[in-house]
Amino acid sequence: SDGKDSGRGTVISVYCDKDRIPGWSGAVSVRREDGIVELKKEDIQILRTKSKASSQVTFDVDYNVPDVKPDIGRMIQNKGEMTVEEVRLNEGHAFLKGKLQADLLYVGEEDGRIYSLSANLPMEETLNLDGIVNGDKMCLKWEIEDLSIHIIHSRKMNIKAVVTFFASVDELTGVRLPVSLDDETVSVQKKTMRVLSLVIHKKDTMRLKEEITLVSNKPNIAELLWYTTEVRGLDLRPEENSVKAKGELFIFALYTGDDERGTLQWIEHSIPFNGEVECSGCISEMIPNLEAAVINQTLEVKPDADGEERKLQADVVLELDMKLYQEEDHEVIMDVYTPFRQCMPKGRKEILESLLVRNFSRCRIADRIEVKETQGKILQICHSQGKIKIDKIQIVKDGILAEGIVRLKVLYIIENDEMPFYSMEAMLPFSHVVEAKGITENSVYYLHTELEQLSTTMVDSNDIEIRATIGLNVLVIQCSEEMILEKIEEIPLDQKKIRNMPGITVYIMKPGDTLWNIAKKFYTTVEEIIQMNNLDGDEVSSGTPLLLVKKVEE
Repeated sequence: SDGKDSGRGTVISVYCDKDRIPGWSGAVSVRREDGIVELKKEDIQILRTKSKASSQVTFDVDYNVPDVKPDIGRMIQNKGEMTVEEVRLNEGHAFLKGKLQADLLYVGEEDGRIYSLSANLPMEETLNLDGIVNGDKMCLKWEIEDLSIHIIHSRKMNIKAVVTFFASVDELTGVRLPVSLDDETVSVQKKTMRVLSLVIHKKDTMRLKEEITLVSNKPNIAELLWYTTEVRGLDLRPEENSVKAKGELFIFALYTGDDERGTLQWIEHSIPFNGEVECSGCISEMIPNLEAAVINQTLEVKPDADGEERKLQADVVLELDMKLYQEEDHEVIMDVYTPFRQCMPKGRKEILESLLVRNFSRCRIADRIEVKETQGKILQICHSQGKIKIDKIQIVKDGILAEGIVRLKVLYIIENDEMPFYSMEAMLPFSHVVEAKGITENSVYYLHTELEQLSTTMVDSNDIEIRATIGLNVLVIQCSEEMILEKIEEIPLDQKKIRNMPGITVYIMKPGDTLWNIAKKFYTTVEEIIQMNNLDGDEVSSGTPLLLVKKVEE
């Protein structure tokens, strides 16, 4: 599917998984074959990264102003939007094709009126992804790192931009945990493991359609010149068979009125919204890793009931990447033995995951900036928007350090009635530590940032005060390597060795000894040792003498 985003970073689905992972949390009974002990196993699902890559695409293009557009006198503001139109996966490579749309709001050189134009710059790029094959599933994100437009002369401009693409290919891995066996003569050593298992991995879209009606003192819309749409304060939560979303949709529009003078008008509107997408098998107790990105946004002029152009219809499409986990305790068999047969456990090392911490943190920043190079005093701020750019993420003691900037654009008007609209850009640095006790370099973390609130107010005619709230949500997963038994082979006992061992032994406990290891070495059982020595449990201090009786049948 295609996706758009105004530089914030976008996810494009090249696939759609099933709602529920097949075979999750099932108990599997393995039948006893000749020489093999019967095991019962429970299945868990783990999502692992098969391959990932990033690439930067640089644009540096001279663009001629279309003949239908007037000469450029002065730039006011610009914006960019990246669209990926085609994705093809081959052996070890991903081919991307799309375009960068650069929009410019400017003042005409001759008449001093405000106009806008769009330039579409084609793009083709190949990403190297080691190990992928045709049919793999890829997740693609991108971010417009920088966009600048410079006027060469009134009929030509230079467009520079850097777009970074991030691609990852995941694969679902099933791990079978041995939890029990039916042979009562075989003793088992178990370990309680709290394991995180992926239950649902799904992508879906949510459509937000909202209408704005002009207030009575505003003229009808003659031409829509410029608009921005932003989703702020987005809250995603799992519920019964659905994922629910709520937040606010911020809309700004600049237009030419249909009155005699063709006056410039603008509106700024905030609309709360609630929505949901179907997610079969989802429950509120699951551990969510949910991410949303705007893949399409439009604002269109619509007539009202009287046929007058007095309505604006916003259409925003969010793509949701939903990963939902469940954490459960598993009593996993780590070792087995019996005095009557020689058991040979066979297994392999697996990386298991468990939840370390989920944390919702906020970073508040405030600053005052001076407006320079203006043609007069500021009368009013029309609109402000910001985007978060993370420059550095680092694991520190009991936390994650995130450093970056908020890129800010402010549109304002000044005293000059001939050319009242001006724009300025600023960068607000921030540094924030999200608490995550116990995190290590081996931990896996997912950090999502969002600009929750942004306000700009005039201090005086030259200074603007800026306040912003950044939401930083983190999910930290602890990884541990465990030896997981796959099968247990049986071989006959070494009867010669058994006959040479004493039938009764007195053993003195040493540091590091366990009843399990002693019983296994001397061909008895833990229960037999406890009963024979009148012990209260399997915790025995060093130096304690134990009476051991060999329990072996020919």
